[in-house]
Amino acid sequence: MAQKVMIFGAGLVSKPMVVYLAENGFEVTIGNRHLEKAAKLAKLHPNITAVQVDVTDDELMNKLVVEHDISVSLLPAVYHPIVAALCIKNKKNMVTASYVSPAMSELNDQAVKAGIIILNEIGVDPGIDHMSAMKIFDEVKDKGGKIVSFMSYCGGLPAPKDNTNPLGYKFSWAPKGVLIAAGNNAQYLRDGEIVDVPGKNLFSHYWLVDIPGMGTYEAYPNRDSLSYIETYGLEGIKTIYRGTFRNISHCETWYSLAQLGFFNKDGEVFDTRNMSVSEFIKTKMLGLAKDDCLKCAIAKKLNLNDSSIVLKKFQWLGFFDKDYQVPCEKGAAIDVLTAIMLEKMSYEPGELDLLLMHHEFIAEYQDNTQQRITSTMIDFGIPNGDTSMARTVSLPAAIAVKMILDGKITHKGVKRPIDRDVYLPVLAELEEMNIKLVERFY
Repeated sequence: MAQKVMIFGAGLVSKPMVVYLAENGFEVTIGNRHLEKAAKLAKLHPNITAVQVDVTDDELMNKLVVEHDISVSLLPAVYHPIVAALCIKNKKNMVTASYVSPAMSELNDQAVKAGIIILNEIGVDPGIDHMSAMKIFDEVKDKGGKIVSFMSYCGGLPAPKDNTNPLGYKFSWAPKGVLIAAGNNAQYLRDGEIVDVPGKNLFSHYWLVDIPGMGTYEAYPNRDSLSYIETYGLEGIKTIYRGTFRNISHCETWYSLAQLGFFNKDGEVFDTRNMSVSEFIKTKMLGLAKDDCLKCAIAKKLNLNDSSIVLKKFQWLGFFDKDYQVPCEKGAAIDVLTAIMLEKMSYEPGELDLLLMHHEFIAEYQDNTQQRITSTMIDFGIPNGDTSMARTVSLPAAIAVKMILDGKITHKGVKRPIDRDVYLPVLAELEEMNIKLVERFY
């Protein structure tokens, strides 16, 4: 009898995983709040079944976990611990591509006691970044060396030929997730000094990075890099930094959005029916009168001149258009911006995305020599097929699901893919799919 996989969430990145597992002979159930999304995926292969799922329906959630050999959560990260608790209760393994949250970390002992693995951070970033970095870390260690500097960057962007809007960005994964992440605090270590970056200043703290063959990108820090010193076994390292790539002039624009309050995920929710975007920003966000000049107020608040590229981008987004209606019926500022960007910054049919990953290592050896190493992935979406983001997020997780069900991953507890018996086979299979990093040694 075929083993059964339960996948919670039928969003933008789920299709490659669902198809991979079905084609490998597993019976796959895809559950989603909106049944039509899951049903669309179920049409792709006879091994796929769609069900409607409400995460708050404890009885149904428990039933689905019980009936399957393993569960995958592609839901928003806040729901992962709910799925994890059910997997622990029923002694079922679990996989997710998201970061290990404090709530998930607290479940480690329970998962060990239940004899299961809850494998997290097995997507692209986090995921492929960890695995490709660990490969270099372990190789240097095997040669008697140590890593003294590690800087890692990753970004999902439009392919250059399809970079067709002035913001230089399109959504290839959950749009609200992108905007919530834009308000995260960050921390990293540079030359032995800890650098703290408050979320409101995240986009003012960036620099430029050249990628051979691709050009120059802006990079800003991604969450807490210090927590990975222990994870990676890099005690004593002088520099560790994890950053996000964006196209040139992105950071100034998103810094301005942050100063206006768009990334506050706990903001007040408003009824936005029959309200223009301009009116919403004026009255609900800035406390202005309806007849006030919004462009003038923003320019003054952000200290921008009339020719500012930021104001031009805001105009393109429709901020100053009194006839442009808010594209959602209710929401906080972050929801309004999400709806605007989803309407104006989504991929059109046939357009391609680009996934860039770039690691820079400095290794030091016992004879006092140093070696610089880089590892770079340049991956494009498939024309009229899956996006690079969908493939690089969901295929590593799908491979891990297969390995767990085949008994090739036997670790227990809340884990990341940092062990050789996990990352080497996953990277090898990804390379067969032409998802690979090119290593250079200097």
